[in-house]
Amino acid sequence: MIKVLIIMGSDSDLPIMQGAISALDKLGIAYEVNISSAHRVPEKTAKLAKEAEEKDFSVIIAGAGMAAHLPGVLAAYTTLPVIGVPIKGGALNGVDALYAIVQMPKGIPVATVAINGAYNAGVLAGQMIGLMDKNVAKEVKKMRASMAEEVEGKDKKLQQIGVEKYIENR
Repeated sequence: MIKVLIIMGSDSDLPIMQGAISALDKLGIAYEVNISSAHRVPEKTAKLAKEAEEKDFSVIIAGAGMAAHLPGVLAAYTTLPVIGVPIKGGALNGVDALYAIVQMPKGIPVATVAINGAYNAGVLAGQMIGLMDKNVAKEVKKMRASMAEEVEGKDKKLQQIGVEKYIENR
């Protein structure tokens, strides 16, 4: 069974990480969600990463704010793809988390999405899994087609009623 491991450094990250859960639900991909801090419970964090492959996880999504070491620590302990989600917070509003996640050393990559971009992390996990599972690949394509239809519908409405009425009705 294909599944994704979602880990966040704090329960305060859960509202943001809900985006990844939502995307995975839309794609029909199973997941497990954990809270584990790279700094406060490093042994637990290492264990989650080390055991992920033997527990049949395909991808890890890790959300963290500020120092944001969680995605990199997880990547250090597994060869599974890790997607980092920088969480907005602290004095630098997530830029520190973005830099911490994206600036990984040679040989230990972490794919990185936008600050608070957990939904895209879920979609990216689906695209990765879609390389191995044709059903997931079909779901990703359906998701993209649905997004295109939504945009076309909005444009059609805009053309029919004009800018001012469109803004009023939003």
